[in-house]
Amino acid sequence: MSGLQIVFLIVAVVTLFSGVMVVASRKMMHSALWLILTLLGVAILFATLQAGFFAIVQVLVYIGAISILIIFTLMLTRRVMDEEHPQVIKGWWLPAVMAVILFGLIAGFLATWKDFQVMLNELPADAENLAAFGSALVNPAGYVIPFEVASVLLLAALVGAIYIAAERKEKVG
Repeated sequence: MSGLQIVFLIVAVVTLFSGVMVVASRKMMHSALWLILTLLGVAILFATLQAGFFAIVQVLVYIGAISILIIFTLMLTRRVMDEEHPQVIKGWWLPAVMAVILFGLIAGFLATWKDFQVMLNELPADAENLAAFGSALVNPAGYVIPFEVASVLLLAALVGAIYIAAERKEKVG
């Protein structure tokens, strides 16, 4: 086993653990910080798979923008979250069992798939491929609509958090 494979396995275990901690943490801020570690692990996995562009996008977009937006909204809505209310759903074990069963089914289907073990050819990272990818992101027939929808959803989440966090002023009359 090579050193790169060992690094990949270590990062994969840390990423899986932090992903579990995102949903297992009792405090929302801790979950957001675990999410940042999870996304960083995914970026490192992209880097070990020689997908440098996706690793950089993962760090810039997901860690740099979305995670910071989540932390910002948590800071704005901190008053709304009381420690008095239960933070964990009572029937949490049922979705957990269903997730394990679903994982087993997917793993079983992948194990029976004949092309699952096929090694893919490495894509050349030349300027031509990156230029085609960049033009697909801004082309109306490409991915510009999903990109804009994601930005509108993030803006709506921010406006909603500000609305929830704003103090209500009662009319004095």
